[in-house]
Amino acid sequence: MDLILWRHAEAEDGDGKRPDHKRRLTPRGERQARKMADWLRERLTGKVAVLVSPTERTRQTAHALGLPFEIEPKIGPGANARDLLATAGWSESKVSRGGTAILVGHQPALGQLAALLLSGQEADWTIRKGAIWWFSGRMCDGEVRTVLKAVVHPDML
Repeated sequence: MDLILWRHAEAEDGDGKRPDHKRRLTPRGERQARKMADWLRERLTGKVAVLVSPTERTRQTAHALGLPFEIEPKIGPGANARDLLATAGWSESKVSRGGTAILVGHQPALGQLAALLLSGQEADWTIRKGAIWWFSGRMCDGEVRTVLKAVVHPDML
């Protein structure tokens, strides 16, 4: 199973005039989402499940990919690394979902999950806006072995 953590692209500042969950992507954020979506589409194969936080900015980011996606409240703002893992169907002892799961979400949960997958402990790692961290997991001797396949920011593309 592959797991892609995709932080929403650049969004409007939270100025108090609009509720946080309704903040939209900026023009720069729309470009970031398109660039990353183009890069991902060239590399995705097989079954892909796209799970998206219910906020406007994450839905806009995922929409750029052009694939069907599922709104998943469990990965919205306030989620934690364990919520994301459970939603993806990945744990220390199994990867139950086949194919690729893409989680389009928020900090700090995405960074905490990246730290957990790579170091075995949650830590406050930063995933930049619009970036992806692509992991691959497979079962080996009854444990999930995790490999970091790619870290890509749209400015690199």
